[in-house]
Amino acid sequence: MDTPKHDMRWFQSRSSKAMIAFLVIAGFFLVTEHAAHVFGVLPYLLLLACPLIHLLHGGHGHGGRGGHMPPNQDEAPR
Repeated sequence: MDTPKHDMRWFQSRSSKAMIAFLVIAGFFLVTEHAAHVFGVLPYLLLLACPLIHLLHGGHGHGGRGGHMPPNQDEAPR
């Protein structure tokens, strides 16, 4: 017996399209219903990100230690 070949990909089937539509609708309602919770946490996430950004940036130029020093204005050009 010859088995029929299925050249249809998974995302082209009717059931996958229905599942994708369901996930999009569920995601929409999840975002709209819980947006107040997410936006309420954002200021705290920004505060928590400050030390991480400071560590990743390396603290360049703090107090004149190892930073970029401007050229001395008193010296005459050579």
